[in-house]
Formats: sequence, structure tokens, C-alpha cells
Amino acid sequence: MHISNLKPQWTLPWWPFTLAFVLLLSLVAGCAGPDLSRYADQKPVLDLKQYFNGEIKGWGMVQNRGGQVDRRFVVTIKASWNGDEGTLDEYFDWSDGEKQRRIWKLKAVGPNRYIGTAEDVNGQAIGEISGNALRWRYSLNVPFRGSTIDLDFDDWMILIDDRVMLNRAAFSKWGIRMGEVTLSFSK
Repeated sequence: MHISNLKPQWTLPWWPFTLAFVLLLSLVAGCAGPDLSRYADQKPVLDLKQYFNGEIKGWGMVQNRGGQVDRRFVVTIKASWNGDEGTLDEYFDWSDGEKQRRIWKLKAVGPNRYIGTAEDVNGQAIGEISGNALRWRYSLNVPFRGSTIDLDFDDWMILIDDRVMLNRAAFSKWGIRMGEVTLSFSK
């Protein structure tokens, strides 16, 4: 066989595919989050209708994915329930002077399960309670550079006692973590 009759065989290296697979697994595992059921025995047990009833005050901050605090806010919530349907009327006072209002409509749809809607929420927020923990998942239209961007929120609220609740919400786009909101509530 003459050397000029041999055709080069192009083979792709294996490592880029392995790296891509490992990164994909990391993204999927990172999206899973903590297991809500691990809070089942935690006290005090969260009763959403009881805690979010009347006036609640909150203080929070928004951090970018690097951990830098981008904005701070104070929120006042006027909450009420009529049977299994609740309203959370939120008034935000942002550190940059912006004022914002969001009205959540909540509905109990089963034991420890809720759905929520608001004007800037895409579809429905899905909420589940276990023990002292509430997990909300939703997509929110957030103002961004003169337009809006849809961000996916994984929002955890932990009841500390009958007056104080802590809230931490990670937000992402296309599965990539963009930042988080940290908030404390007091009744």
C-alpha cells in the first residue's frame, strides 16, 4: 500500500465531551436545592394564613452572583385572608429611591400547598410548606436596562418564631445563578 492512498482519519478528543457532561451534571445538581421534607419536624410550624395576616415589615438586599450588594429595600406588607384565598399587598421602598408595589393573590390548593399570582409573575408561583419552611418557585419579570428580563426564583422562607421569618431567594436565568435576595420579616 502506498502512503499516498492513506486518508487521514480525524478523531475528536474525548476530553471536551467529558468536560461538557460534568458541567451539565453540575448544573442539574445545583438546581435541585435542599429537600423541603427535611424541615418537617422543625418548630414552630409555619401557618401561612396566620403569619401573613395583618401588617408585616421586611428589610432586605439584592446581591449579584459575585456577592456584591446591588440594592437594599424596606417592604411593608398588608396581608389578609378570606377562607383559602389571601392577598399580600407589598410596598417596596428601594435604596435608590424607587417605589414599587406588588399584589400577590394566594390560594390554598391542598394541605401545605399554595399557588400565587402577581402582575409581574409569569404563570403561577408554586408554594409548599413543611414544618417551619416554605418554598416558593416562580418566574418573575424584573426591570433590566430599560426592558424586563424573566428570572427564575427559588424562594425559601424559614419561620424563626411567631414574629420573625427569614427569607432567601436565589434567582437564575437559563439555569445559571445570577444572584440572591436576603430578607427578614417581622410582625
